[in-house]
Amino acid sequence: MSSELVLAVMFASLVGLLLTGVPLAFTLGALALVFTLTLWGEAALAVTVLNLYDTMHSESLLAIPLYVMMASVLQRSGVIESLYKAMELWSRRLPGGLAVGTIAICTIIAAMTGIVGAAVAAMGMLALPSMLKRNYQPELAIGTICAGGTLGILIPPSVITIVYAVTAQASIGQMFIAGVVPGLLLASLYIGYIVLRAALNPAIAPRPEEIEDITWGIRIAALKSLVLPMLIIVGVLGTIYMGIATPTEAAAVGVALAFVSAIIERRFGWELIQDVGMDVVKVTTMILWITIGARAFVAIFTGTGGADFLLGFIQTLDADRWIVLAVMLAMLFFLGMFLDEIGIILLCVPVFLPVIDFLGFDRLWFGILFLVSAQMAYISPPFGYTLFYMKGVLPAGIGMGTVYRAIIPFMLLQALGILICALFPELVLWLPNSMIN
Repeated sequence: MSSELVLAVMFASLVGLLLTGVPLAFTLGALALVFTLTLWGEAALAVTVLNLYDTMHSESLLAIPLYVMMASVLQRSGVIESLYKAMELWSRRLPGGLAVGTIAICTIIAAMTGIVGAAVAAMGMLALPSMLKRNYQPELAIGTICAGGTLGILIPPSVITIVYAVTAQASIGQMFIAGVVPGLLLASLYIGYIVLRAALNPAIAPRPEEIEDITWGIRIAALKSLVLPMLIIVGVLGTIYMGIATPTEAAAVGVALAFVSAIIERRFGWELIQDVGMDVVKVTTMILWITIGARAFVAIFTGTGGADFLLGFIQTLDADRWIVLAVMLAMLFFLGMFLDEIGIILLCVPVFLPVIDFLGFDRLWFGILFLVSAQMAYISPPFGYTLFYMKGVLPAGIGMGTVYRAIIPFMLLQALGILICALFPELVLWLPNSMIN
């Protein structure tokens, strides 16, 4: 069989098994096993085992359970509830004030936890009822929470970013820092859109007609809820940026500060430890199984000449490099409709990076474009993870059709964010270039 035919059969088999509902990790692992035995025989399995052992021996992967633990503790510590109450006091007089405050809180949660589900679940339970009670348009309220929640992919410390950096053999610290400005850019685009829409059409986000007398003293006192989040953010990102700690070491600092927060908020106890332990086991196991399956599958893809075939095909195209880049990003968005982002990273990054090198683009810059595309995939129907997180907290009377309509303008804003980062690479690169090594 020619390499082209082998590749076609591999991907047809992948799509076919995924459509049957077989989990991605076992789909990839089974296909890798079958094609290894078929093409090279039993002896080749030793190479697969050695490759997987090398992957599991990676110290960088140790950061994943630590950041998951930090996110889980913070989600249960009461810090997020205190933050939302403070933001509600400060933002209520703005056009679309509650939605603006929700984006601000999601940005802070992203910088504390790096887990998308934490922000969406917390804001779905806290902010959504509050906005609907004040007669906010359901689409605006839901879209705000879904889009704000996905900031956890880009703003460090992001677990998705760690998976990308390990797969691309890039610096986790540089990837973390490179995501700060683009993440704040997207948050600013969301806030600008909300304020503009609410100013032009106040009916979609009514301001409260009667506001109780809230003095500046009360507002300033509420800011004490920012102290713990800021300590955690500085403890994690500050130590990485200053070169004091590696991302894995900074994760351990974050876990310690998260437990301190739980103790201060009087939420620390045996039940919290049990729940956090289960979260860590579930999420880490899922990520590592997908990593094992994807690494084995990509090894077969590379061994059959797939990467060389794709690179040769790109070299023969008479197309502008920016068009090729746009097609690659569009492919990521399309795959995001059916696969989870970790699977996309582990499948596509080893294939795309040689093409990026050939086209002369910066790998770090491309990584951020990749992650913003992952944000779009997280809220893209029909299988965007954020949509299902939101479905779990929707009140009666609001269906998935409303959720699908809600995310469209925010997906367009994410596309605008990709375009801005593509046209102005210094937005991505200036902070990592200024890091202290």
